[in-house]
Amino acid sequence: MKKAKYYFLDNGIRNAVITTFNKLDSRNDVGQLWENFLVMERMKKCAYEDFHGSVYFWRTYGGQEIDYVEEREGTLSGYEFKWSEGRTKKPPADWLREYKEASFSIIRRQNYFDFIL
Repeated sequence: MKKAKYYFLDNGIRNAVITTFNKLDSRNDVGQLWENFLVMERMKKCAYEDFHGSVYFWRTYGGQEIDYVEEREGTLSGYEFKWSEGRTKKPPADWLREYKEASFSIIRRQNYFDFIL
């Protein structure tokens, strides 16, 4: 079964659709808001830079996933988006095995400017 991901150009519209306007510290969807924000800002950056690659979401049948994958000139770059601090996440084992030349980065609040600017 294929599961699609949907993103809103504006998180405010997303909040209106789900009728949730609480502050971040009292929400259970902060990770989804963060991911939506980063994907939309990255898409804007790619448009400004005239990027013509492909963008994917990667998930295995076993549940391993990477939030955002870009293919540029035959090179794959995987990005995992994390709002909360915590242990360092490693790339999924299947990703490392199947895409040996691909890169993998975790995008957090401390480093997101490099991803979207």
